[in-house]
Amino acid sequence: MNAKIAHIIHTINPLKSSDLYIAQPVTVESMRIASEFASQVNITVDLFSAHYPENRHLVPKFFKMVPDLDRSVLDLENFGNQLKLPLIKDILDRLYATTDAEYLIYTNVDISLMPNFYIEVNRLISEGYDAFSITRRTISTDYQRPQDLLQMYKQAGELHPGNDCFVFRRDAYPNYYLASGCIGTFRFGKLMLLNLFLHGTKFEIFRDRHLTFHLGNDRVWRRAEVKDFTEFNNRQMLDVLRYFAVDGLLPVHPAFNRLYAYFGDEIYSNASNRGKIARG
Repeated sequence: MNAKIAHIIHTINPLKSSDLYIAQPVTVESMRIASEFASQVNITVDLFSAHYPENRHLVPKFFKMVPDLDRSVLDLENFGNQLKLPLIKDILDRLYATTDAEYLIYTNVDISLMPNFYIEVNRLISEGYDAFSITRRTISTDYQRPQDLLQMYKQAGELHPGNDCFVFRRDAYPNYYLASGCIGTFRFGKLMLLNLFLHGTKFEIFRDRHLTFHLGNDRVWRRAEVKDFTEFNNRQMLDVLRYFAVDGLLPVHPAFNRLYAYFGDEIYSNASNRGKIARG
C-alpha cells in the first residue's frame, strides 16, 4: 500500500544577487515533475508552501498553502543582519495541522529532486523506514534554468555531508522538540536529525542515493553575515540536547558524535542525570 505524502518548502522572494534566485524555480519545477511521476504509480503527493504574507503571490498554482507565517527569528532577538528566517517549528506545525498525509517531508528550498524521488521515498517507507534523511548530491552550476533540468539529471554530482531533506511520520511529530531553531543557517539539520532518530522506529541517513541535488556548493551558512544566526541556532541546539538529556534519551549514533563533542558538559549543566547518553 502506498503512503500519502505531504512535502513542504519555504517559498521566498529572493534577491537577484541570492543563489536562491536561481535555485528556487529549479526546485519548484523538479517537485512538480517528481509528483507527476509519483502519480503515475498511484502515489499521492501534496506539495505545500510555507511563506510570509508578502510572498503569497509567489506560490506556484500547483502548490497548496499552509496558513501564512507570522513571525521569524527577528521577533525573538536582535540581529546585526535583518534576515527574516522562519522557525522550523512554525513551518511543520502548519503542515501537521493542514494535512492528513501519513508522511511529511521538509526540504530546503534550494534542494531539487530527481524524477523518481517520491517513488523511492515510498519504497523506503514500505521497507519500514519511518524517519530518514536523504543527503543531496552537489552538481555544477553549468545549467541554471528549470528548462535545463534534463541536463541536471544527467550529472552524477558529488556527495555532500549535510542534511537538508527529512522524511518522517506525521503521527510522530507531536513528540518533536525543536526549540526556536530556524532554517537557513547552521545546526538546523542536526535539530531535525535528532528528533527523527528519537521519534522514529527505523531511522537512517541515506548518503548514497542520487535522489536530490543542489546547484554548486556555496555554503552560505559560513558567511560572516549569518554569524549571529549561527550562534542563535547553537543556543537552540543546546536547548534541545538538554531537553532530551534529562530523560537520558540522547542517541548513541555516529551522526551526533561531533555535536556532543562540541557542546561537551554544557549539555548536562541543567540535566538531572548528568552524563547519561542512553538510546542506541
